[in-house]
Amino acid sequence: MKIDDPSAPEIQALRQAFKEVYDPEFGVSVQDLGLIYEIRIEDGVAFVTMTLTSIYCPAGDVILAGVKAAAEAVPGITRADVNLVFEPTWSPELLSAEARKSLGWDEPRIEA
Repeated sequence: MKIDDPSAPEIQALRQAFKEVYDPEFGVSVQDLGLIYEIRIEDGVAFVTMTLTSIYCPAGDVILAGVKAAAEAVPGITRADVNLVFEPTWSPELLSAEARKSLGWDEPRIEA
């Protein structure tokens, strides 16, 4: 079975699990940062394509391990294959509204 429908319950469960994996530098989840590009499920294996905010991200290994562990904790997922890509490049436009608010990026500037 192949699932890549964003409305599928399994995909939604994975996206929810990724809300618990935080980038330690930003204190924001990988889901809200927009780091998760694609999720596909085949025969219980979750194939996750993701990026990092920077190719030089010092927490990259920790974040990737967190995504793998979170995916494998979802009922029905037997294994996770996490593919790290840098194309397309991450940009702040991928941030969720919640992340923008958390980072204070939508706050009005105070002019002196």
